[in-house]
Formats: sequence, C-alpha cells, structure tokens
Amino acid sequence: ITVLDEADQMADMGFMPQVTELLDQVNPEGQRMLFSATLDRNVDLLVKRYLNDPVVHSVDPAAGAVTTMEHHVLYVQGADKYATTTEIAARDGRVIMFLDTKHAVDKLTDHLLHSGVRAAALHGGKSQPQRTRTLERFKTGHVTVLVATNVAARGIHVDNLDLVVNVDPPSDHKDYLHRGGRTARAGESGSVVTLVLPNQRREMTRLMADAGITPQIAQVRSGEAELSRITGAQAPSGVPVVITSPPKERSGRG
Repeated sequence: ITVLDEADQMADMGFMPQVTELLDQVNPEGQRMLFSATLDRNVDLLVKRYLNDPVVHSVDPAAGAVTTMEHHVLYVQGADKYATTTEIAARDGRVIMFLDTKHAVDKLTDHLLHSGVRAAALHGGKSQPQRTRTLERFKTGHVTVLVATNVAARGIHVDNLDLVVNVDPPSDHKDYLHRGGRTARAGESGSVVTLVLPNQRREMTRLMADAGITPQIAQVRSGEAELSRITGAQAPSGVPVVITSPPKERSGRG
C-alpha cells in the first residue's frame, strides 16, 4: 500500500520530482491512495500516471468550503491594524489568526499576551511536542487565540471554531481556501475575515475572483460597532497573562 498525502501542497512546494521518483519505485500492482485538498494540474498528472482506474471519494463538494462560510474583507489603515487585530483576538470564543512569517507570529503573540489575551504561537520554528501541546491547549480552550503561519492551514481539525482571521492576506486563492477551511467544518458555519491595507486591495480583489468568492466588504476601525458586529471584537482587559500548563488530574489511590 502506498499513501500520498497533501499531494497538492508538495507539488506547490516543488517536490514533484521527489514524489514521482518514489512512486516509480513502488510496486505498480499495489494499492495506491492519494489525498489532496485540490485536484489541480500537477495532482491530475499524478492521478493519470500512477492511479489505474481510481475510485474517487470526495469528503466535501468542491464549493463546500465557500458556501458554508461568510467571507469578509475588512479595509483597515496601517496605523490601526494592530489595534483592530487585538480587539478581534479579545472576542469571546476561539479564533485562528494567520500571518506570513514566524517573526510576525511571535511578535503578535507577545503583544496579545501583554494585552490580556490568552494567545499561543504555532509555526515551523516550534518542535513537534511544542506544536502538539499548543494545539491541545487551543482545543481545550486553555488558549483562545492561535496565532499561526501556514503550517496550521492544513490537516488541523478543531471543533466549533467559527472564526479565522487573515491578519496578513494569503498569497494565492488556494492558501485562502486552506486557511479558511479551519472553520465551517463538518457542516458547521463559520466566518473568514481578511484585514486588507490600502495597497493590498487590488491584489485581494484578484485573489477573491480566483477563488470564486464574492466577499462582504467593510471599512473598519478599532473600537467601532461595525467591527464588533462582524467579528465579536471587544477591548482586551489590558492585564498581561502568562500561559502555563493546566494542572494535571491527580490519580488518587484507593
């Protein structure tokens, strides 16, 4: 049995030669299973070359990630972006926030903790035990904000997550759909919010068109009722917090 997971991601990252080299070495008579979030050109080539009369299983319709979500593009000013992000993070309920770089993730996480928001960072610079611990804290509500790079955009399932925020807009429409796919899972509804600076508006319009999405657009500022209506944003407590490991249950004897 040969299993190829995240096929589209490996193709996008330039690993097609390595993938095909490995597949050329496995028994062509064996069972092959390919998992992919999208079936674009590169993945289609893998299907045609290595899968003989494949049976297709689709977990969700192609448009499902779009139709079960609300999409909001919020125009913000650079000087107000951090304050806006902080108020969204301070909402009641959990949220995943995506940024482009590890440095930006760590910087925002530190700022949120200092502002009184229970946040944790997730990116490629974290060890696997650290990532596992952070995700568990987020899933249990011990941490309410997961600040992440694209490392969290795939393969992570969190029940009842109703908001994803692109603090930094994604680079293409596939990244947008993968990020947004953390919410509105298993038939639930959810919202994807993208903060867009003036110089990013044209590119964001193109990205949404490529994704086949017509978003709701609003101009917002921190402290405004419209921002709160869309995202549940509220002022943070301002009391710094430190995330510690939750106490373990004592296994009493007798």
